[in-house]
Amino acid sequence: MRTQNLWVFLGSAPVKLQYRQSPLCRRDGVLSNRKPGPLGFHSCYTEMAENTVTVTVAYGSTKHSITVTGLDGNEPILKDLSDALVHVTGVPMPAQKLIFKGKSLKEMEESLSSFGIKQGCKLMMLGKRNSPEEESELKKLKDIEKSVEQTAKKLEKVDGELTGLKNGFLAKDLQAEALGRLDQRVKVASEQFMKILEQVDSMTLPENFGDCRMKKKGLVKTVQGFLAQCDKIEAGILDHLAKIQSKNLALADS
Repeated sequence: MRTQNLWVFLGSAPVKLQYRQSPLCRRDGVLSNRKPGPLGFHSCYTEMAENTVTVTVAYGSTKHSITVTGLDGNEPILKDLSDALVHVTGVPMPAQKLIFKGKSLKEMEESLSSFGIKQGCKLMMLGKRNSPEEESELKKLKDIEKSVEQTAKKLEKVDGELTGLKNGFLAKDLQAEALGRLDQRVKVASEQFMKILEQVDSMTLPENFGDCRMKKKGLVKTVQGFLAQCDKIEAGILDHLAKIQSKNLALADS
């Protein structure tokens, strides 16, 4: 950061003003999403201070100093604080009860400032950590979630290649063979999703494993969505293949 001087005239009297400007900040505001100051300059040097809040959260007999920063230049929201507390205390987000000035905070997408929370404020958190048994099951579900993400990336790649074929990015005489390979890859992805779904369904979780049950329910819904996407992509492959074959027959008859 550097300090620069700016002379302005108030009436007939010259007045020297100073402002600080970050090297990444431009006077036209291109690199800054902050509103201009009174003189039209963007006060980037205050952005970090305004978007970062440090509070003290009491959990049991321990007090935690938590610093949260908002995403994309926005103010930190309650979810940011809750997520930080998951890592510090081990209490899952659904089990947390955050209290500030005697009131329970529930609106996760609201900014901290909307609750009156500012730098140095003190909060209290109630909540129970997962048992070692539940944490073990939760780890299994997270590992399965990674497998879902990896298979989903493969499916996304197939969908992108199909779009390329439809847009004519490959010679027509080579498209039928390419579509056959794409169809096989979709079938492999579909089989992987089915195996994952069976694996998740086979997990028996106790009623009190609330965090795990919520994670399992979300995984099942996600995998079912990807299976539907597999069917949609496979239908698109068959439809494009039928069009190619129809054109080839028309050319042969002419």
